[in-house]
Formats: sequence, structure tokens, C-alpha cells
Amino acid sequence: MAQQLSRQIVLAARPNGRPQPSDFRLEEVTLPEIQEGELLLEIQYLSLDPYMRGRMDDRKSYSPPTPVDGVMEGESIARVVLSRNADFKENDIVLSRSGWRSHMVSDGQGLTLLDQRFKPITTALGVMGMPGFTAYAGLRNIGKPQAGETVVVAAATGPVGSMVGQIAKIKGARAIGIAGGPEKCAFLKNELGFDTAIDHKAPDFAEQLAHACPDGIDVYYENVGGAVWQAVLPLLNEFARVPVCGLVAQYNSADTSGPNLLPATMRQVLSKSLTLRGFIQREFADQRPLFLEEVSTWIGEGRVQFKEDIVQGLENAPEAFTGLLEGKNFGKLIVRLTDD
Repeated sequence: MAQQLSRQIVLAARPNGRPQPSDFRLEEVTLPEIQEGELLLEIQYLSLDPYMRGRMDDRKSYSPPTPVDGVMEGESIARVVLSRNADFKENDIVLSRSGWRSHMVSDGQGLTLLDQRFKPITTALGVMGMPGFTAYAGLRNIGKPQAGETVVVAAATGPVGSMVGQIAKIKGARAIGIAGGPEKCAFLKNELGFDTAIDHKAPDFAEQLAHACPDGIDVYYENVGGAVWQAVLPLLNEFARVPVCGLVAQYNSADTSGPNLLPATMRQVLSKSLTLRGFIQREFADQRPLFLEEVSTWIGEGRVQFKEDIVQGLENAPEAFTGLLEGKNFGKLIVRLTDD
């Protein structure tokens, strides 16, 4: 067959604060012919997630940074176009870590064959993928909500936050979601069944949150940080649990000046016997089969709903990603690369 061309987006420069269009570069490369044991993948859907912003910085973290001129990292759904690997056949649909590109040659390592549980197939990137599992693992192992307790989550219409609130409801807890704008807040209450939704853009946001939590907060699922955390902190009950999976409000911040809020936070941690536990979802990888079983059942029963925000075209990924960091997405953000 003719040599396959692939379009890819690379990190052109490390951003200073908010990523700029000049920090990305769209390239076209020629892929090598596949060898025995390899397969050619056509990327159909690309997941955009907040953690990618951390990969753009050259600093120590739980994963190495994306090198300058390297392909932006990301999970995707791909179709096997050609296979010389006994474990995969043509037209199989797989979950891969292809990064931001249209095609790739793979040796099959790290690929997951997707089955009929993933309907639509894009759920493998959202509610039944890494974001959904992040919500599930953090809440199950750290948050541990009990019936009658109050669970609060920010970025609540995103793929992690929306799952946190819905699982809290399944466990018999009150679910309070924080989101940006009346449309998102209405979605939380009317479609996802949250007990209360609060607009973090409201000038009296902190007062509204306190009013919604007359008995305090037992579980706060932290994925935002910033001003939201400062409003939550005084409302946390004794022995409250705080799973920490992200700090999206701080990812673009290049300014580390300002008041030192750590002493006040640590006083609360000590005086209220709080549990703050950062985690990466892969720590709980052994629970993934149970997660897939339970969540697919909940979706089938209508107890878990989800929303996807799909952008067309690889070339639009940088702008969509920058918008994600500013809360412009509504639901799980996915880039569709193919027309079918």
C-alpha cells in the first residue's frame, strides 16, 4: 500500500500562563510501513483533558513532560486500518494513547479492544473512561460518602464532576454541584439530579454555598482549587474527606505572588481532623473491572447520565483545549477526526 500520511499537533513552545496558538504546530509526516507484529491505526476521536496542561510545562510531576517538538499527549479511539498483529484485526476499534494525531503505527502494546459496553463508543473517553474512573476511584477510596452526608464538587458538568455527583446520589448522599453559568446549573439539577447547583460566577457565590450547606460539607471532591476551595474550606465538617484529582483553576497561572493561604488551610486540617488525599487514578487500576461493571449497569438503568461536547477537526484541538482550561466546554470534550 502507499505510504500513509499522518497529521499531528506538536508542542512548539512551552506556554507562559495561558497557552497561545503559537505554542502548538500542525505538521504532516509520512509513517513507516508496518512490520510483522504491528498495525496501522486511524484515529477517530481524541480526548482533551486538563492534565495535558501540566505536560506542557518542564517541571517534575507524576509523568514526564511533553518535549518541545513532541506530539501532544492524549488518549484516543482508533480503528485498525491494517494489521500484521495476531491480537488485532482490521476494523477493530481500540483505545490508544496515540496523542494528537490522525494516524499512527503501533506494536499493539497499551491498546485496549473496546466491546459492546461502550455505547456510544465515545463513552470510552468519558463516563466509562479515564475521567469516569477518576471520579469513581476518588469517591470510592477517599471520599467514601455515606447516606445523608453532603458531597460538593466543582466543575460539576465536566466528565469527572458530573460522575461524582451522580455516584454520591446513588450512595444516598446530597449532591451539590458548582458550575459556571445558569445553563450548566440548570443541567445539573434538571438532567443529572443534583440537589443544588451553584454558579461560581455569582458575586455572592460563597454565601450561596454556605446557605446550600446548612449542615456543612462532609466530602469535597477537589478538581478546581483557587477561589472555590477558599469558599469550601470553612464549611468542611470534622473528619471531612477531600479527594484531590486536579487544580484546573491554577494550571495557567504564572504568578505565584499573593497572600500565603497555607497556614489557614493547615489550621483547618488540624482542628477538624480533615483528610486531604491527592491521587492519580492509575493507583486504583485493579478496580477498573468493577468500575466498568457498575457504571455500565448504572447507565443502563438510567441512574447515570452524561453529556459530550464534540469538536470537529484535529486543527481545532488547540483552541478547544485552551477553552477547556477556562471552563468553556459543556460536558466531556472530544475532538472528532473522521467524518463518519
